[in-house]
Amino acid sequence: MIVFIALLPAYVLSIFYRSFLSVIAGPVMADLGIGPATFGLLGAAWFIAFALAQFPIGWALDRIGPRRTVAVAMVVGSVGAFLFAQAGGPISAGIGMALIGFGCSPVFMSALFLFARCAAPGRFGFLTSLFIGLGSLGNVAGAAPLAIAAQHYGWRGAMMAMAVCFLAATVLAVALVRDPPRAAHPGPEEGLLQGLASILTLRPFWLLAPLILCGYGIIATARGLWIAPFMMQVHGYDAIGAGHAATIMAVAMIVGAFVYGWIENRTGRAKSIVFWGTLATVASFALLALTGQGAPFLAVALFSLIGAAGFTYAILMAHARRFFPEHLIGRGMTCANFLFIAGAAAAQSLSGWFIATQRAAGLEPAETFARLHWAFAAALLISAAVYALAPARPKKP
Repeated sequence: MIVFIALLPAYVLSIFYRSFLSVIAGPVMADLGIGPATFGLLGAAWFIAFALAQFPIGWALDRIGPRRTVAVAMVVGSVGAFLFAQAGGPISAGIGMALIGFGCSPVFMSALFLFARCAAPGRFGFLTSLFIGLGSLGNVAGAAPLAIAAQHYGWRGAMMAMAVCFLAATVLAVALVRDPPRAAHPGPEEGLLQGLASILTLRPFWLLAPLILCGYGIIATARGLWIAPFMMQVHGYDAIGAGHAATIMAVAMIVGAFVYGWIENRTGRAKSIVFWGTLATVASFALLALTGQGAPFLAVALFSLIGAAGFTYAILMAHARRFFPEHLIGRGMTCANFLFIAGAAAAQSLSGWFIATQRAAGLEPAETFARLHWAFAAALLISAAVYALAPARPKKP
């Protein structure tokens, strides 16, 4: 419970900051004078900083513990939150987003580190899913509530309020997080690079890697960057209506996280859950590409199904955790999380470039987004095919 009280508010904000841009895309692009390609890079800045921080964060969790790791990073993130709210152009906004990404980088990993060290292994997937499910309230806050706040107070006023919340979450985390006892290791202590090398020698990890790279990144990009522009440009929604569509998808992701956690806790079959959930997501993206320009309620329903079926993040992390040795849990999980977040950074920047290129070629929004959704479906299908070869659990010695 201490882990939840100390770190859940910060994680709610972490989820908020990786998904909020879609809802205020119009005013942000107009105010900063940027187009879709630069807007995609703005969203990617958070993920790039977050991803690059994972390697030193993993080392710090194993060597100095989560308390000081979280404290230093979140202070930096608080500075970034205030900078973004007052950004005068794309460069300062990008720097602000990058600082926020760095500030959020140890939050989820610290919670997982404490779950892995302090709870029974069989409960890791359930606790992770519960933490993600509750944290995904940030997805909800970054949808319709943000759209309404931005309409009344402007996007800068809304983001200034979120910066104050980030600072308050920083104080709470610093006050309550405590370090667990160090894990015993019979051999010499492995440094940052040696620990990473040990993780990369695990063959099963490479079979999980393509889906780790694509699965979360594509879902985060669909929810965090493009659902609102899709509903506005294809179906003529206003900002509030698009925010409600994003809210529905966000709630579906929360439901998916809880359902997946319950199933995994009851069955222990992480691989099957992830595999079939990914195939359902592929089918949903294909249907969205085929029918997305039809009835708006059908598009929202398909986005919701994508969010619920595709949000396998926690279960995939629980599957990967089975292969990490105890003394490298921090570095192993942060290595996996690097791929999760790096995939999101790539998906956001590449999708922004893709949409800008398609629109420059004269394609209408409906056709542009249909091609994007086909690309998402193809990437997930290829990743699932590789994942099918991965073992469900480590071989017994």
